Amino acid sequence: MNTEHIEAVLLMRAVTGAEIEWPELRWFFAVPNGGHRSKRVAAEMKAEGVRAGVSDYLFPVQRGGFVGLAIELKRIDGGRTSKEQRDFIAHLRSQGWRAEVCRGWEQAWAVLRDYLVADGCEMEEAA
Repeated sequence: MNTEHIEAVLLMRAVTGAEIEWPELRWFFAVPNGGHRSKRVAAEMKAEGVRAGVSDYLFPVQRGGFVGLAIELKRIDGGRTSKEQRDFIAHLRSQGWRAEVCRGWEQAWAVLRDYLVADGCEMEEAA
């Protein structure tokens, strides 16, 4: 079973569940770049503009002096960033983005929550 897929599903469940408190989470999305595909599908995606190294998740919302947040999600155990991923992260950082590599959905969710409250936009506690 693909543990990175499970981590991604758990992250998106957390995001979806928090959209009531943080409506701007509607702009948090996955980039369908990774994964194992047939040669034909991979060629079609490349022809459509898919690029190696693009982070798994993008959140084009300004917070805390950053223009957006990018998350590269890795399995908790294993999974390395490629040169293309490291280059993309470095580029985003040079352009004013916060870009992070996260091990597992819980770390990614913590980074996203930290980003959301960077300007004091605390999530309201349920009464």
